[in-house]
Amino acid sequence: MRRLSLLFLLLSLPFLAGAGEPGRNLLTSKYEAPGVAASFVAGADWMPFPAYADRDGWAALFGDAAEIYIRRGEQALEHPWNHIPASAYLAYEREGDRKAMERIESGNRGAMISLLLAELAEGKGRFTGHLADGAWFMTEQTSWVLSAHQPRQQTKRSLPDAREQLIDLASGRSGALISLVYYFFHGEFDKIDPSISAAVERAVKRNILDSYLDEDERDANWWRGFSEKVKLLNNWTPWCVSDVTLAFLLMEKDQARLDQALRQSMESVDAWLGYIAPDGACEEGPNYWDASAGKLYDLLQILYDASGGRFDLFGEERFRRMGTFLSRSFIGDKWVVNFADGSARLSSPAVLSWIYGHQLHCPEMEQFALYNMVSRKTGRFEKPASGFGEAYRALESIRFRPRIAAAVDSLNLQLVYNIQEKVLQGLRKDVPASTWYPETEICFLRGAGDWFLGAKGGHNEESHNHNDIGSCILFAGNRPVLVDAGVGTYTRATFGKERYAIWSMQGQWHNLPMPNGEQQVKGREYHAKNCFCDASRGVFSLDLSEAYPEEAGVASLKRSYRLAVKGRPALEITDTYALRERKAADEAHFLVQGAVVLPGETHAERTVAPGTLLIVPEKGAAIRLRFPKGMTASVEEKQLDDKRLSDVWGPSLRRITLRGRDNAPRKGSYTFVLEEDQ
Repeated sequence: MRRLSLLFLLLSLPFLAGAGEPGRNLLTSKYEAPGVAASFVAGADWMPFPAYADRDGWAALFGDAAEIYIRRGEQALEHPWNHIPASAYLAYEREGDRKAMERIESGNRGAMISLLLAELAEGKGRFTGHLADGAWFMTEQTSWVLSAHQPRQQTKRSLPDAREQLIDLASGRSGALISLVYYFFHGEFDKIDPSISAAVERAVKRNILDSYLDEDERDANWWRGFSEKVKLLNNWTPWCVSDVTLAFLLMEKDQARLDQALRQSMESVDAWLGYIAPDGACEEGPNYWDASAGKLYDLLQILYDASGGRFDLFGEERFRRMGTFLSRSFIGDKWVVNFADGSARLSSPAVLSWIYGHQLHCPEMEQFALYNMVSRKTGRFEKPASGFGEAYRALESIRFRPRIAAAVDSLNLQLVYNIQEKVLQGLRKDVPASTWYPETEICFLRGAGDWFLGAKGGHNEESHNHNDIGSCILFAGNRPVLVDAGVGTYTRATFGKERYAIWSMQGQWHNLPMPNGEQQVKGREYHAKNCFCDASRGVFSLDLSEAYPEEAGVASLKRSYRLAVKGRPALEITDTYALRERKAADEAHFLVQGAVVLPGETHAERTVAPGTLLIVPEKGAAIRLRFPKGMTASVEEKQLDDKRLSDVWGPSLRRITLRGRDNAPRKGSYTFVLEEDQ
């Protein structure tokens, strides 16, 4: 058994609150139902798409979007199939640089998808030659695994070792892509030279099919859920399983091997469902939704189609809850709740949201997707084209495009009789004002004045963890007030020993107290207790006494949030504490995007009073923060030199530090009130 590196242990540690629903092996039990397993036939033509030669069928699906795909394909005709040199792989272990290798891999994959879709749209053979070159190029690569994930090899190095094949997010994605290219075009490739198709078959078998069934790789392919060394799973499981299963159903000709792979896929996803909370929340945040619940949908659709509809879990209520998490974490104006490594800007594609909602009988998801299809420039709803990141999802978006287009046309007809805002409100009318996820311990509360509070409990070894138990975000009318920075560009440090040296992972850069000047630290043992939410009163509270290390001297610490649900908008945050001894001053930190005006400074020709400060967003009215007597306020500007962060927040964020007295009592409370500046 090989020892997994810390990198991959960190990648695979989600929050176990709730620990799934015992005995509910949803996929395995469905697979074992009479007649279901036998409906998956090796070598069967089950794909729900027209044959390549069926030009009328493809014309009906692409509709007026065909030219978009053809133009993208024409651009890809100029793409050289770029070799990934050893130095690009080794840049990961030498400098911590993932992008040196990933930029090349992503460019090649994007070109392949563009050529695939363009040829399906046009059907004249103009793109098949370059597509064949790309397929041949892929078969010659030693591995399809990213440099950052190669250290799971026995060599522990980032350069692929031809003696061992692993599966990661990228290799699964590449395996699915080249299997789809083979499915549609192996006949055309055979006209060029049958060796191309034969090489594709060998490469998929070597890189994906054999590795998936290889019991010697159960530790390296930890996401399967069968490793004795890794007991916890994250979004890698549905992501890899969905892509690998697609490759098996398209390429595997041996029925026994297909049966083995399908059963393994069911068991793996059931194991993942057993580790994530059944309340439906994605603890990694809404911008990981498409990699978790979204990939689960991909798998369910693949299994449904390949079985002729016999494998059908689209009516499962738990999966609907997983879908609506995305809708309910949406704040407005493209802002979403972002704990852990998630971004505060919505990135999940609207097309996937619509298809998920449509197939899983969840109107809230369909309407959420349509809400995000409105153009602020034209004032009309627009039919979106698919993304070009994943081949299967691109094909699915084309498959469902006529139905999405009909829904968009219906909304545009409504605009003839109603203003845009009224139509948009209608699409969100069924979304509850507040949602509480009791197992994941995340709450979304919407209060007076369209103020939105997101707050969390949990523990400090969640998937993509930040040390942020008890932290919150606050938006006032879609304007960020208190924020979570998120994460910068992924490097070796992001998932290595240096992770918590990164400022944005640290408790002191979240909206949290620091008793005795101590911040939270990493570890499953640091967790929240007694989380309570009363959505009707806008209340969320939790016990943070076990969220801090021994050095903090915390005997008890309770944080409570109270968001005004009526009247003037306001948020009250109270920290009630008891320390075993007083070692240093207590602090409370608040991270904001806007400018900060401290007590005694001037804003709008007024001097800010003692015990108050102002948070001045880029747009809209200032927010006043009142803090207890005896605390002093200071502010520190954090320059954002990482593009992934600055694209969301601009050039900088500011951290407010409210510091208590060095000789403050060992017991007491601090109350902070945020309200509109009048």
